[in-house]
Amino acid sequence: MAEAIRRRWGHFRRQPVFTGFCLFMAVLALNIIIQTPAKFFTVSNFRILLSKNMPLILTCLGQSVLMMCGVLDLSTGIQLAFVNVIAIMLPQELGVPVGLGWACALTGGVLISLFCGFCIVKLRLPALLTTFSITYIIKGVNVLIMGEPQGKVEKIIYKTYDSVVLGFLPFAALILLAVLLVWQYIKRTPYGKHMYAVGNNPRNAYAVGINPERVQMKAFLIKGFIVGIAGLCLTASNASGNPLQAEEYGIRSLSACMLGGMNFGGWGTLSCGLFGAGFLVIVQNAVYYLFNFLTKTIQGLMINSYWQNLVSDTIIFLGLLATIITAKAQRETLRQGFVKQLKRGEKYGG
Repeated sequence: MAEAIRRRWGHFRRQPVFTGFCLFMAVLALNIIIQTPAKFFTVSNFRILLSKNMPLILTCLGQSVLMMCGVLDLSTGIQLAFVNVIAIMLPQELGVPVGLGWACALTGGVLISLFCGFCIVKLRLPALLTTFSITYIIKGVNVLIMGEPQGKVEKIIYKTYDSVVLGFLPFAALILLAVLLVWQYIKRTPYGKHMYAVGNNPRNAYAVGINPERVQMKAFLIKGFIVGIAGLCLTASNASGNPLQAEEYGIRSLSACMLGGMNFGGWGTLSCGLFGAGFLVIVQNAVYYLFNFLTKTIQGLMINSYWQNLVSDTIIFLGLLATIITAKAQRETLRQGFVKQLKRGEKYGG
């Protein structure tokens, strides 16, 4: 029994998600202590955490898909705002039915993602600079369509999104579960294996008959669909439109994937993005309750949001440093595993 547990633990340490899991569990324990278990483990608390942060979580998952193929997209954040703008303005200005308007918004998000993919994959433009530039292009389009924050969402939509199913399961959790189930299916198809092959080495993948461009374009398609859903979640959460919101989600999703153990070159899984996003969410939640506790405990203490951002960003920076340490440990563990396999092969081969 002990040997089996040790073997499983050694196997888990070699997985990319090990980094994100450790960081997530560390800040989760800190959050529970600060918020107290009685307040943390409540349906209401889970509902708020998931419904308010689901757009960011889904954005991180979309970014993870791209990083598996060795590419990235910094414009994912502003793409959420584009989906939000279309979902609000089509019913409001053109009288389009809400369902059709939201479907058009989702389609628009997919098309923008494919445009980014075309510039990076087909035109071979640098991903970092290209998507950084596209961010401002999309921002300009958003402002042209919606000059200022406005609009509203039907009550049944945001009430449903913020509801609890069966008395314990947040509706937002069902959206996340649906995305993860679809990914589990994709991962088991030949395309799922092709993603890792292209991310690791596009030339070797091409040599064995895999088309790297097609694989990466499909990754942008998947990412666009996930980010489109995130944009609709953002619309339902805010119940209004804002052309300039969520721009920072692009860089935050990239940092979340790295915090979760993701790396360019076919190293990582969607779980890395999930744990990385969870790390960001829980850090912000813990810092909020920490400063809330301090202001109530110390009379006259006034703390603005800048201090909260400073503390939370410092914790995130320390988390990024921790990924370096765990990555080295993973490489050493992998090296030892390879050495054992080689020795075992020599033993039976000799």
